[in-house]
Amino acid sequence: MNPHQGAATTPQKTLLLVDDTPENLTVLGEILMPHYRVRVASSGARALAAATSDPRPDLVLLDVMMPEMDGYEVISRLRADPRTRELPVIFVTALDSTEDEAHGLELGAVDYITKPVRPAIVLARVRGQLELKEARDRMRDQNAWLEAEIARRMRQNQVVQDVSMRALASIAEARDDETGNHILRTQAYVNVLARALATTPRYAGELTPALVETYTKAAPLHDIGKVAIPDHILHKPGKHTPDEWEIMKTHARQGSDAIWRAICDQEEREALDFLYIAMDIAHYHHEKWDGSGYPEGLAGEAIPLPARLMALADVFDALISKRAYKPAFPLDRATAIITEGRGRHFDPDVVDAYLAHLDEFAAIAARYADLAEQTPNAPA
Repeated sequence: MNPHQGAATTPQKTLLLVDDTPENLTVLGEILMPHYRVRVASSGARALAAATSDPRPDLVLLDVMMPEMDGYEVISRLRADPRTRELPVIFVTALDSTEDEAHGLELGAVDYITKPVRPAIVLARVRGQLELKEARDRMRDQNAWLEAEIARRMRQNQVVQDVSMRALASIAEARDDETGNHILRTQAYVNVLARALATTPRYAGELTPALVETYTKAAPLHDIGKVAIPDHILHKPGKHTPDEWEIMKTHARQGSDAIWRAICDQEEREALDFLYIAMDIAHYHHEKWDGSGYPEGLAGEAIPLPARLMALADVFDALISKRAYKPAFPLDRATAIITEGRGRHFDPDVVDAYLAHLDEFAAIAARYADLAEQTPNAPA
């Protein structure tokens, strides 16, 4: 048995020889055929067809002076086609002036061999260019693999990050007798509002797709501060006393403080951008456009934009959801309340975005409806 039988072998390289003179093809073929698979083409048009058909060439040896389509036109077309853009081309020609060689190299040739050819020179130049191509291909494949692996790991990290954040947010919602669906709904509402504003001239430059995604990712932590509110206040079914209400309102600052304590000693600000935005949302989502909200009494555009989005998303979800102190309101009543709050409770632009996308809000409410809770009626 042959000891080398079954061993991996390097596939034979394929060369494409292009020349309109049969004698020239014969000379090159005799030099190269003992070492490589050789294909031939007697015109520029045939060369272009052969370059994109199997077996695909690894290297082209191309004559310059050909009728109808010369070598310069052939290489220009090869470089214009994505399928052959990286295919190395060596000019083999009787033209030996510096200007001819420079023109060929400018068009993308990797080397220049003058006729009459010498076998040792041809073999050395071909071998060198094939080795370079193999190295480039190997590097390209390795880079593609690395890029795919980095993308895969980033997706994994993103999933872990998103799930972990929703888990933290769910702790706060569970303590507030709400459900995880509240998180999903408000997160989706914020995404709809941010995407809607991103299409307007006022916010088009600011709300990039990446920032919209960051707002969406940060939204679930809006009520994380509720974990610090005592149970007897958080779960009180009736109206809070003034003192209890003051304690209840501290959840906004408590939430942003909790996030800050987790990230304040981290130097990678860019990697934690979504948590800085989550701080703004947690701290300011109960502020009102007219300055009558809490905890800082900010007004207008002094309120961070993601908090203004969350303000409407949170109120809308509270209106359409059943609470201990109220039934679930139908969509038309919730919309009337939000419209009445335009320019008072809510940013007018955010209200306009909501009104323009009522169908999406209704669809989200239906998709993530709580069990045993009536879904609001879709808009007519």
